[in-house]
Amino acid sequence: MRIFLAFAIAASFACAQTATPPQLTPEQRGDLFMARKMYRNAIDAYRPAAGNSAVLWNKVGIAYHQLGDLGAAKKSYEHALKLNRKYADAMNNLGTVFYARRKFGTAIGRYTKALALAPDSASIWSNLGTAYYARGKFEQMTKAYSRALQLDPDIFEERGMVGTRMLDRSVADRARYHYELARMYAIAGKNELALEYVRKALEEGFKDRDKLRKAKEFAALRETAEFKDLMALEPRVL
Repeated sequence: MRIFLAFAIAASFACAQTATPPQLTPEQRGDLFMARKMYRNAIDAYRPAAGNSAVLWNKVGIAYHQLGDLGAAKKSYEHALKLNRKYADAMNNLGTVFYARRKFGTAIGRYTKALALAPDSASIWSNLGTAYYARGKFEQMTKAYSRALQLDPDIFEERGMVGTRMLDRSVADRARYHYELARMYAIAGKNELALEYVRKALEEGFKDRDKLRKAKEFAALRETAEFKDLMALEPRVL
């Protein structure tokens, strides 16, 4: 009996070992290549199967975007939108192309259209805020960022891409950018993160300490030992 049982188990294991693994779809293969940052391979997997799929054309666009081929990315996003005019992800991603080309007003327009389709997307609100920042519209930036933070408390700790939506974090003046993030976190009552971004702003060379000492948003922080230490130190500029 024991011999038969051992043989049965061994036979079952052998069958499991020789079983044909499930075949991946072209989209699944493309997703796997994207996860491995093999963007050319991802394009080769997605494109033959893209057909009339707005989702796959959007993914083709993201792969080109990651390669820095903004022209091909733009065409792919636009093709996705031709197939589905209400596809918020593709509209958002098209906005990131215009942002990368420093056409900030056009990017804001695309993000606004994307939000009309997906009003509760933290990543799109974040992109809108970044575009406002690039145009020096700091109050509009704060409103957009605050909405993004309400929808996703971790949105500003994420990088690059959220699912099928591109997330832009590239800015010119990082010192001022970190100051604005500190201000936003202070308004939201997230004091630890506010202090972290105050430190980052100073490390990036933010020089207007009077703003930190006088801005009403930092009133609750100014009495903390951590804030006083930051004001007393001369941080090493990165």
